[in-house]
Amino acid sequence: MYEQALQNREDLKQYGSNALLLFALEMRFGIEDIHTVAADALTDGHDDKKCDLVYINVDEGSAVIAQGYLSSSSSRKEAPANKASDLNTAAAWLLSRELSELPSRIKPAATQLRDALENGQIKTIQFWYVHNLPESQNVKNELRTVQGSASSSLRQLLGNAPLLPNVTAIEVGSSQLDDWYKALTTPILVVEEFEVDIIGGYPINSEDWSAFVTAIPAEWLHRIFNEYKDDLFSANIRGYLGSRKADANINNGIKTTAENDASHFWVYNNGLTILTHNFKFNEASNKLFIKGISIVNGAQTTGAVGSLSSAPNSAAMVPARFVQCNNRDVITRIIQFNNSQNQVEAPDFRSGDDIQKRLRSEFNSIPSVTYLGGRRGGYDDRMRRPTNLLPSDTAGQALAAFHGDVLIAYNDKSKIWVSDSLYSRFFSNRTTARHIVFAYSLLRAVEERKYQLSNDRELTNKQEKTLSFFRNRGATFLLASAIAASLEIILDKPVHDKFSMIFKDNISPQEAIRIWEPIIAISGSFSERLLVGLEGGLNNTERVRRAISDFTSFMEATSEPNSSIYSNFSSNIQADNLVL
Repeated sequence: MYEQALQNREDLKQYGSNALLLFALEMRFGIEDIHTVAADALTDGHDDKKCDLVYINVDEGSAVIAQGYLSSSSSRKEAPANKASDLNTAAAWLLSRELSELPSRIKPAATQLRDALENGQIKTIQFWYVHNLPESQNVKNELRTVQGSASSSLRQLLGNAPLLPNVTAIEVGSSQLDDWYKALTTPILVVEEFEVDIIGGYPINSEDWSAFVTAIPAEWLHRIFNEYKDDLFSANIRGYLGSRKADANINNGIKTTAENDASHFWVYNNGLTILTHNFKFNEASNKLFIKGISIVNGAQTTGAVGSLSSAPNSAAMVPARFVQCNNRDVITRIIQFNNSQNQVEAPDFRSGDDIQKRLRSEFNSIPSVTYLGGRRGGYDDRMRRPTNLLPSDTAGQALAAFHGDVLIAYNDKSKIWVSDSLYSRFFSNRTTARHIVFAYSLLRAVEERKYQLSNDRELTNKQEKTLSFFRNRGATFLLASAIAASLEIILDKPVHDKFSMIFKDNISPQEAIRIWEPIIAISGSFSERLLVGLEGGLNNTERVRRAISDFTSFMEATSEPNSSIYSNFSSNIQADNLVL
């Protein structure tokens, strides 16, 4: 099932054996722009210490450390278990070794991961072994060892921290990949029929949905969780995060209440929202008949109750509403708004404003590009997205980097859409579709330069230094921002309004990337001047300011020998927008 979808993804083929790993990450976390993620998260290569990818999502409180394996033979019955045990090596280097001992390929990832852990920004660390073969007991045994050793390393790293992240080690083989893909194409994976004893309830009906509001026994929730596990959360991107024995941990509090204060469980709990194919209430018997279950909101309650060693007291009741809906757009909105704490999809909340409506209209006249302006595809087309998609969140990041807010672009992409002040800074009446293409193509050109150098086996000494710069987390955003800060030098003309910057012709983003390439090739030679801005991670405004100032000085000092390249680039800019 997933194989055909992956085979159709022409854009992922450039990543070779890592395409499967990125595809899995994209499905599990609902990532809209996997290429910008890949530019930062992939570490695969010589001296990667058995770590192909380190993905850190502070918005979600998640980190994924992954090892991939792609078999060319469909006759193999299972993936090699030694590749799973390699994750022990990855965990040791990323969590335990002195940073000074780490090779340059993974040192930035380890630094960022440890900073996020020490700042309490990571709730779960997942170790993935991703492959295209059936899951096996041999691999599961190895992954149990990985989970144990990683947990020990984490305790050693964080010492007496009150809240240690939950550590899991997962085999992501062909069955798991199929399940994740099915979860994207249909929001309800558990399709069985259920009979639930309730104490009454009431229906609510609308034009395109109907619902039943009631309270369900926690012991029933305990039973179905232990039978169906994560399949219950197919419409909930978060899943169950686990619990820790600390007063501040909500999930541990849920478990304690269910065990020791069952009569108050209903009044303490926010309740569940559950998608179902259909439901029917028998008032005479006080039974609710349900076909199909997907818990949209309430994964933590379900997981906490379900992970109890025994079923909770029969007095424990959970508020619940069962929703039946056949309108795909409404289902998508139900999922989004019932998970409003998940800022990964923050652009959705701006999709209906006048700015995004105008931008979508303007993009209709730009060739070979699709801009959804905050709108997300439904479950049917999440994996069938347009090949020429210009992702909304990357557009926001590109604009922020271009206009001098690189820390926001890299560290707080969701805030661009959530914060009114930030949103209006980058998306206003001055923001045009052609300007977004200008800024977005610059970031993409920088990312493509990194990819080219990563795959070139014969690099000059200068190119090796540029590649070393690119291996730092956030480097692509910093270089894009520094180039944008150097525009007056490149154009040899004042630019009083950077929002006016557009290419002369109404060109596609792919054509625009080609125009930027000579500029990226030149400026990459000065990327070492930006390293001070990446010391300790891309998180210090003053260091970034000094780094970009130093970079622009070098750009200016070398402008004369590069004047013909700069002049050619300038000829592609709409001239009447340069001096306002």
